[in-house]
Amino acid sequence: MPPDVAAEAVLVLHALYVGVVVLGVPFIVIGAWRRWRWVRDIRFRLIHLLMIAAVAAESFLGINCPLTVWERRLRAAASPTYKDQDFIAAALDRILFYAFPHWVFTLTYALFGLLVVALFFIVPVKRKGKNANE
Repeated sequence: MPPDVAAEAVLVLHALYVGVVVLGVPFIVIGAWRRWRWVRDIRFRLIHLLMIAAVAAESFLGINCPLTVWERRLRAAASPTYKDQDFIAAALDRILFYAFPHWVFTLTYALFGLLVVALFFIVPVKRKGKNANE
């Protein structure tokens, strides 16, 4: 696979990761209201928590996101001056990357992580066999 195509695939993967983390919160809230069983599944909730915890930990430790690093390396391999992106990739790039101070991201990730933890109390997970209707 050519490096520019691989870079676009990594960008899409990155957007999907962000989407799961961000959209997980409203899905949990709406799902509790609509009685969707899967939003109370311990596996889903732990994966969701681990995903934001990984992002917050990277930020606290000053580690660059591996997906961002991977994408940039692939783009550099495609061409040292590679800036060409298709419409979708350019849009995803604008959605994912902002020019704010590092502390803004660290604070945002930490607060979002606390929200995900709070949801464990607001919308608790269900144990197998307990209230099977919800």
